Parts: sequence; C-alpha cells; structure tokens
Amino acid sequence: TIKVYSDSMSTFFRYFSMKDISDISNDDLIDFNNNYILKNNFSSSFQNQVVNAVKIYFSAIHHKKMDVELIHRPRREKVLPNVLSKEEVKAILNAHVNIKHKMMLSLIYSCGLRCGELLALHPVHIDSKRNIVLLKCAKGKKDRIVPLSPLILKMLREYYKIYKPKTYLFEGQNMGIPYDARSLQLILKQALQKTGITKSVTLHWLRHSYATHLLESGTDLRYIQELLGHNSSKTTEIYTHVSTKSIQQIKSPFDDL
Repeated sequence: TIKVYSDSMSTFFRYFSMKDISDISNDDLIDFNNNYILKNNFSSSFQNQVVNAVKIYFSAIHHKKMDVELIHRPRREKVLPNVLSKEEVKAILNAHVNIKHKMMLSLIYSCGLRCGELLALHPVHIDSKRNIVLLKCAKGKKDRIVPLSPLILKMLREYYKIYKPKTYLFEGQNMGIPYDARSLQLILKQALQKTGITKSVTLHWLRHSYATHLLESGTDLRYIQELLGHNSSKTTEIYTHVSTKSIQQIKSPFDDL
C-alpha cells in the first residue's frame, strides 16, 4: 500500500512540477483527473488509487481537505472472477511430481487460501484432531479457520516426513524462512506448461475456483463468506454470477428448432 500510494503521489507531483505543493488546490486535482487520468483512459482502479493517495496526503501533511466528490469518476468495471473447471484444477494439481510443489498448490485450492496466507502457515496451524487449518492475522488482521480435507491431511503427513519444516510449513532454501511467493507463482506456471492449459491462470484463480465449486455443490453462501474471510456478503455474491449449476439447467430455444 505504501509503495502504491508513493508512486501515485510521484505521478501527481510530476504533473504539477512547476507549481509549489502548498499552492495545489481542489481545482488542480480536478484538472489532473480530467486532463491526465481520463484523457489517457487509465483504469478506474488507478484513478481511485491516485485520488485516495492525494486526499490522504493533503489531509495528513498539509491539513487541507480535498473534495473528491467533485471529481468525475467513470463507472467501475464489473469483472467476473476467473474460474477453472474441476478437471482443469485436477490436472494442475497432479502436474508436479515433487510433493512440496503439489502440496502447496493443493492446499491453496482445498482451503481457498490467498498466496500470502499459505506462505504464512506454521506447522502448528494444522489441527489434525479437529481437521481444521487456523489462519492467523489473515487479510484485515483477522483470524479464521477453514476445514481440512482428510486427503490433504494424508498428503501433509507424507510431506512433513520428507521435509520436516521448522518454523514455516513451507520453507525456502534456508530453514526458518518462508517460501518465496515468486517461486510459488513459477511452480504454477510450470504446472500450466505441463498440462497444456493456455489460460493466463494465477494462484488466485484456485481460490476463485474453490469458492465457485463449493457454491455449485450446494454450500450456503454465508458459509463460503466465512471460509473466504469476506467482510461483506456482497463480495462473496460475485461467485453466483460464475456458477454454472443453474445456468446449465436452462434449455436453449435453439434445441427446439
């Protein structure tokens, strides 16, 4: 967040390089929005980042209020989450022979984890007696629990015998250091190459697929919200738009021609 906001302020100040910062007003922010962001067709998310950064900066540093309500904001794109079929997920998870690589990808999908949540896991967070995984200080600084598949537990026991992790469940080359996120992304990329899947799959697609497959199997949306750690049910409801369970039951009028 710090880097994103710093980059946003750098962009803003470069635009007003000939003007003293203390002289920048709300009109200047509107000018920047109209003649830089909108004129160059930058995304609404980029606009929000810059506007929010400017608002916080001037409020905290110069005690000056920027009225962002006066800024014209384009309608935000409604992008549906990317979802893989169960066959595609199975192919990806079985692509690696290395049990550590297979284990990491499998745990992300089977528990709907974010990449950072997986890499922050410690061996003690796996509760084999209650068949749950404890996620400490996940996004939003919230703890939550997710169910642990018996098949995943069996894989974890095999993995533990071989690698014997000390501090983190998945460690890199050095003991006590968590596995590198970029290396994990490379593991997924290699799996895609082996399976021949040409979609631009990311690790987060596995989390999206987990939620959608739960919904399609009849799991209540409220439970999925808890499992994913969403504050708002509206965030979870987006998966109803990509679930094909109901859509597949609709018969096309073409079939009756």
